[in-house]
Amino acid sequence: MSEPREDGLIETRGTGGLVRSVFATGGMTLISRITGFARDILLARLLGTTALADAFFVAFRIPSFFRRIFGEGAFSQAFVPVFSGYLQKPGSASEDEARTFADHMAGAFLLVLLAVTALGVLAAPAIIFVLAPGFLSQPAKYQLAVTLLRITFPYLLFISLVAMAAGMLNARGRFAAAAFTPVLLNLSLILAAGVIAPHTNEPAVIVAWGVFGGGVLQLVFQIPFLLRERLLPRFRVSFRHPGVRRVFRLMVPGLFGSSIAQINLVVDTVLASFLVTGSISWLYYANRLLEFPLGIFGVALGTVILPHLAGKHTRASMSEFAATLDWALRWVIVIAVPAAAALIVLSMPIIVTLYRYGAFSAQAAVQTHWVLIAFALGLPAFVLIKVLAPGFYARQDTRTPVKIGSIALVANMVFNGILIWPLAAAGLALATTLSGLLNAWLLYRGLRRDAVYRPHPGWRRLTIQVGLASAVMVLILMPAARESAFFLRAPGWERALVLAGCIIAGLAVYSSAMWIMGVRPRALRYRVAEGNEE
Repeated sequence: MSEPREDGLIETRGTGGLVRSVFATGGMTLISRITGFARDILLARLLGTTALADAFFVAFRIPSFFRRIFGEGAFSQAFVPVFSGYLQKPGSASEDEARTFADHMAGAFLLVLLAVTALGVLAAPAIIFVLAPGFLSQPAKYQLAVTLLRITFPYLLFISLVAMAAGMLNARGRFAAAAFTPVLLNLSLILAAGVIAPHTNEPAVIVAWGVFGGGVLQLVFQIPFLLRERLLPRFRVSFRHPGVRRVFRLMVPGLFGSSIAQINLVVDTVLASFLVTGSISWLYYANRLLEFPLGIFGVALGTVILPHLAGKHTRASMSEFAATLDWALRWVIVIAVPAAAALIVLSMPIIVTLYRYGAFSAQAAVQTHWVLIAFALGLPAFVLIKVLAPGFYARQDTRTPVKIGSIALVANMVFNGILIWPLAAAGLALATTLSGLLNAWLLYRGLRRDAVYRPHPGWRRLTIQVGLASAVMVLILMPAARESAFFLRAPGWERALVLAGCIIAGLAVYSSAMWIMGVRPRALRYRVAEGNEE
């Protein structure tokens, strides 16, 4: 139930639990991103933006791309609502039905993954030919990419099973363990890139084996948590179970619709393979920085609200469904907009502080800086997609995101063709941003058209407050943006101290400006009463 308050807000029970879940997931993701930065610093020092780096990042991106489809993307978005539906059924038999479904789903999914993984390993030369055709003009680079892909591709098998385990735990309201899991991949790569690879003649091969080992560690890590919840599946191969058939039926359109951003990145990789050596690496390092706020907040928020929205839909509580979406969207604007502004202003200091060591040159820093600016312009849209898409998937509607994704993908290709010539790698990043904006807008319009979501009062005021506070923050941070020469010549510890001071100052200024304009943190724990959109 919801109770009116004197200030016009409505307190919603369960919202506090959602906030705690988002922060728990975001906190674990923060640890993951910090260790991820450590891994990327070591990779930048070891491989720089050389041909070795380009080959490795292509080999790493391909299983990661399929992971987003089979694991965190279409499969999770189809599996979690169906699994939650079994858990939400009335009666004591719901638990047994959910476990039986999980057993059959695990067996069928494993069989599919084994087939895809075997095909990927065998067809590695063809995959590199299709996804990085520019490598053909450099036979050594092409052959190295093939070798690395054969080592990294089985990562898809391990991480997709991890995604299923995470989906079951998330449906139970257990988010922290799944969010912590990527730390293990980072630690495996840190060991490979920082300890073993520097002492070998084939550093890229050692790092590829680090990816393989990280996948094994992540899967093993899930087992105790599944046992505690009595959810460890017994693998039973059956494609006839109604739940299994439902998941695969939902996955078919979702295979495309849930992975638009990844398809865009693959298209970028194909085109970047024809650009100068280093272009693929610039895109990788910039995208990793973008994923810091996107992962900590966007992915965490989308992960938490999907099972929550699915439960509301199962119980036909559409007013609470809409309220949850509105609550999540308010968090997006309050956090993603200033994060994007800060990334744009501090792009050069951040890149130089994190990556400008060893084989990573000053020229690479400059090029990566322009790519990061182009990506950061789309950060709010990328976070919005993480929140808006569950509004369809929770209702087991995977077709609408496919249609929207198709439009966005075509738009991305058009933007790529226009922007790659004047802007090179930065043009590819800007095309991804523009297609992301289009994707987010169409998802939002679809939810409004279906009368699933209607903005509650207060949006205009909140938008103005966030815009003004972000502008004040940018003005404070601008002097640091002009000190590229200092960051390029200063020692690493000095760069880190100055950058940390800038980030703390920016956060303090933004928070203070929001406070002065009347925004209080407790307001985000409530949803606004329904009414006309301001």
